[in-house]
Amino acid sequence: MVEKSEHGSFWPSIYDPFRNIGTRLAEWLNPAAEASGSDGSYDISMELPGVSESDIELTVENGVVTIRGEKKTETERKGDTWYFSERQYGAFRRSFRLPEDADGANASARMKDGVLKISVPKLPQEREEPAQRIQISRG
Repeated sequence: MVEKSEHGSFWPSIYDPFRNIGTRLAEWLNPAAEASGSDGSYDISMELPGVSESDIELTVENGVVTIRGEKKTETERKGDTWYFSERQYGAFRRSFRLPEDADGANASARMKDGVLKISVPKLPQEREEPAQRIQISRG
């Protein structure tokens, strides 16, 4: 089987696998998210404009936070002429591995202005006692 490459030749180009890599990467990283940490928690924010809380499933399992959901298509009106659409619709899924000191069982989430914010508290750290010098007695 011969596939015609994008530049018009029947011979594939070594650059063909890299064409549209930006678009494919953007789809893979959609929806956009960011993660941060503070003294008491790890926080994940995800942009989900137009997505209802009821269309989102959030789970924590085996140290992995998974966000699944769907941005539903708006109803198209009959007779409208569309010139372009840059909006994305459909199902999405993103997963993030939590650090070992994260307490996934007590994670919380809230949605405001199209941004989902997930907060995962850190487990209390064992206090390390400073090394003590022990005197050795005779006899």
